[in-house]
Amino acid sequence: MNRQTVGTLYGIGVGPGDPELLTLKAYRLLRELSLVYVPVARPGAPSYARTIVEAYLDPSRQQIVELVFAMREDHERMAEQWRINARRIADELVAGRDVGFLTEGDPLLYSTFVHVVTVLTDICPDVAVIVVPGVSSVQAAAAAVRVPLADRDERLAILPATYECTGLQTALATFDTVVLLKVASVIDRVLDLLEEVGLIDHAVYVSRVGWPEERLVHDVRSLRGQKLDYFSLLIIRSKR
Repeated sequence: MNRQTVGTLYGIGVGPGDPELLTLKAYRLLRELSLVYVPVARPGAPSYARTIVEAYLDPSRQQIVELVFAMREDHERMAEQWRINARRIADELVAGRDVGFLTEGDPLLYSTFVHVVTVLTDICPDVAVIVVPGVSSVQAAAAAVRVPLADRDERLAILPATYECTGLQTALATFDTVVLLKVASVIDRVLDLLEEVGLIDHAVYVSRVGWPEERLVHDVRSLRGQKLDYFSLLIIRSKR
């Protein structure tokens, strides 16, 4: 494969919700690229990444293509969808076209882009991939509640909500700050554990950071029994 004829894939992090958190590099690429891929959970569903940067896109001169990445329990079906989408992107790259792939937050932190680029580089080993970092929800949430994530020799852990109970208890004892992502489905169990280890007053809840419906809760006990937003996290800092 002649590398000079292969296009470049740009993985573009667009931040957690506030369009003004977009980097200048991401803004430039969004204005320059003629083909931009946006992930959606199902056909016709809104793309949160696209919503964030809608004002910077121009459908009259850009091709904006939705790629479905349905979240399923069946890993094989998800993996097959990653392969289908990666092949679709590969076809454009092999034709010499530069393309962008939008992701909320940062492309390399719990992002669909990680799966796509892994498959894509297997299909097209010579493809050029440039990752444009974005502000993650972790950073934006810490800024919103003015809680330092780490200082000097402190240790920071960023964990998915499923990493709880025994594992989370160990992390809370080991790290100075723990950020628990997508906590909505396990909030009561997590609150029970925080009460047990004496850190309930050291936790703060953030949902939809950077969006108009952003929510900040310092008294996390009040969250018990509530139906919380999917885009929720807890910052638990042992030092105050």
